Amino acid sequence: MRRKEKEIKLKSEIENIISKADVCRLALSFDNIPYIVPVSFGYKDNSVFIHSAAEGKKIEILKKNNNVCLEFDTDTEIIKGEIACKWSMKYRSVIAFGKAYFIEENIEKRKALEIIMKHYTNGSNEIEFSEEALNKTAVIEVILTSIFGKQSGF
Repeated sequence: MRRKEKEIKLKSEIENIISKADVCRLALSFDNIPYIVPVSFGYKDNSVFIHSAAEGKKIEILKKNNNVCLEFDTDTEIIKGEIACKWSMKYRSVIAFGKAYFIEENIEKRKALEIIMKHYTNGSNEIEFSEEALNKTAVIEVILTSIFGKQSGF
């Protein structure tokens, strides 16, 4: 990281950013063409879980290249300046790299979907998934291989 003073080193702080983020941006690449898509997610034990329709561009790409990059951000705020070059942004962000794998078994899909739901409900709702829904849903686990945190304005 070029700006070491902005680096977040504590894993607990990095995980706090992930837990506060509403959206994860999933970056993929195939045939040297980048593709990025915002997704709902859950995080647990160095893995990010994502659900999807069973078909579509992201699924096609992941089947051919499971190397991914993820981005999370929170606490964003524009800092106005007197002149254009003095404007800035307050933020906390995480960039992670990993390998994506499809979860095939419905028991494991259910566990992953519960992690996703708990991210958005704070674990306050009883969560149920029908076998039909599980069979139609693609569930992806991204096992993180590296993770970096950065902040500005704090």
